[in-house]
Amino acid sequence: MNKQIYITEEERENAKRLPMPFWKSIRKMMCWWWTPEGFGFVKLQNYMLNEGFDSVTTYTDSRDMLEDLWQEWLITQLFALSKGTPMEDFTQEELLKILPKKKQKEFAYKKICFMNKAAI
Repeated sequence: MNKQIYITEEERENAKRLPMPFWKSIRKMMCWWWTPEGFGFVKLQNYMLNEGFDSVTTYTDSRDMLEDLWQEWLITQLFALSKGTPMEDFTQEELLKILPKKKQKEFAYKKICFMNKAAI
């Protein structure tokens, strides 16, 4: 029986180069791991006692994984900025629109830096 490969070595190496700020800021919300069998990186979310994880996503493409990580990271940053303010119940889109231009540019620049570090 031939072993099926789901993620290429190149994609695995790209994903491993993702910057630490992503991993550090979101690891409290979800679990990530590399499957040694070559399936890819797995994101587990919404753990429920006696039921397991409500959401399981496997990534075999480092660009897709980076985009998802970026969104999760951005949401945590926006949540932290709005916590305890009247904007706490705003959506991500609403928060992004009312952010000062300087902060919007800072987030855009950070994404570019993260993508460059991951060589994507």
